[in-house]
Amino acid sequence: MAGIEKASLKARMNNPAMIIPEAMQALLALGASTKTGGVPERTLELMNLRASQINGCSVCVDLHSRNLKKAGETDERIFGVPAWRDNPSFSDQERSALALTEAVTRISDSSDSVPDELWQEATRYYDEKALAALIIAVANINVWNRLNITVRQPVGAWKG
Repeated sequence: MAGIEKASLKARMNNPAMIIPEAMQALLALGASTKTGGVPERTLELMNLRASQINGCSVCVDLHSRNLKKAGETDERIFGVPAWRDNPSFSDQERSALALTEAVTRISDSSDSVPDELWQEATRYYDEKALAALIIAVANINVWNRLNITVRQPVGAWKG
């Protein structure tokens, strides 16, 4: 199609976290730490998927969709993540996590990036430790998205 550029199917370089093993260890440890905050694993995966969709990270969209499927998530919910606001299959608790994910991922899009109303809604469902896990999870997936997008990491390259 005219005007649509095909993305390179070859990475510009190896993922920086692969080149600097200490960075990989730190990112994996940061991700693992979010699992101790009391947030359901599926919610964390839904958040990872949503942030990756927003950022356009095909590697992470693929990975987190697969993780959700392996965890027993339905296709309807996985496919419904981009339209979670209008999809009745998401709980209010999941909606608050997804809203926080979008706000933190799009932090520069508004002068009030994480509005008080959104924050208050999240505090209805999550205590301080869980909120910490949510925020760290969003920060972590945004780092992974930026690494993959910058080097143009192709989907499936890690599968060998």
